[in-house]
Amino acid sequence: MKKSVETIRGDSEGIAYELPVYRVSGSSASAPSAYIQAALHGDELPGVVAIDALMPRLRKAAAEGRIRGNLTIVPRANPIGANQLLFHAAQGRFDLGTRTNYNRDFPLLDRPDVSLLPGDDVPMSADKRLKARLLKLSVGHDIVLDLHCDDEGVAYLYVPDELWPAMEDCAANMGVDAVILWSGQSGSSFDEASLHPYLKMPRKEARLESRVVTTVEYRGVSDVYATVAEADAQGLYRLLVARGVIEDTWIETLKTFAGVVAPIDHVEMVPAPCAGAILYHVNPGDTVKAGAHIATIVRAPGEDGGRVEVLAPQDGYILTRRSHRATRAGDDLVKLVGTRPSDDARSGALEA
Repeated sequence: MKKSVETIRGDSEGIAYELPVYRVSGSSASAPSAYIQAALHGDELPGVVAIDALMPRLRKAAAEGRIRGNLTIVPRANPIGANQLLFHAAQGRFDLGTRTNYNRDFPLLDRPDVSLLPGDDVPMSADKRLKARLLKLSVGHDIVLDLHCDDEGVAYLYVPDELWPAMEDCAANMGVDAVILWSGQSGSSFDEASLHPYLKMPRKEARLESRVVTTVEYRGVSDVYATVAEADAQGLYRLLVARGVIEDTWIETLKTFAGVVAPIDHVEMVPAPCAGAILYHVNPGDTVKAGAHIATIVRAPGEDGGRVEVLAPQDGYILTRRSHRATRAGDDLVKLVGTRPSDDARSGALEA
């Protein structure tokens, strides 16, 4: 395993950011290659510790000559966001200079050719340089995994429609609970930018049936535990074995996914009807019926009628909920996967 350090020039003189990258050369030119990155939103750590737990498995496989396909690993993909703090609170989701989400506005290439990406000599902000560099590192890999997390939630994947159900084995081997299928545009997120060049090619040449591109949501932002990291690392390793990147006859791989699968227009973002304190009555992973009491907003503490009930808009599965307990009117509280399309389904990316 070889380590290199990518340098991202900052927006001011004397400022630069370092991006460690680990690579393993596979033994077979015909084997699929894989790219894994974590913490594109700089303060999301479940994927970081999952990669940390995965690395000993990869080193052992490399030492035993069992890695067949090339591997590129970026444990912390966003050193800019990781260094953004405001009054001791991490601010890793949006670039503070451009106010742009770090998982939006990636370059959309017409073909998988990194020469089409802007170089460091092009005048642009540091967050754009970072996005161009991450695509340069990832383009050309057959498997692209972007590890994120939600506020509080189950483990789930965002999978492009074009890659399902061929990616069913990936969801099964990673051990996630749900899959959300999306199509169209998502604000030029990393997964959209990773797939876009291949959608411009003839299907046979693009090999979509064997391609993996997914955003992985590893539960909630506080789910950073050794046991969970080990389980997630085992899921990543099992996926690499199932797809032929790594050879391991001792690992049993899976083909069928038994979790929740739904199109993105079935996702209900249930808003708060008023401001106040949130009392949740459901947990991620719960199944509810339409009209079920999913939360209470304490609007006027101590007053008669000072509580407002929030009800499930339809039958469904609780995918996530907000980690904060103080809400404004209109803030999303719960992400519910319904049994039918949402009446106010949002196109493209679900959240900012």
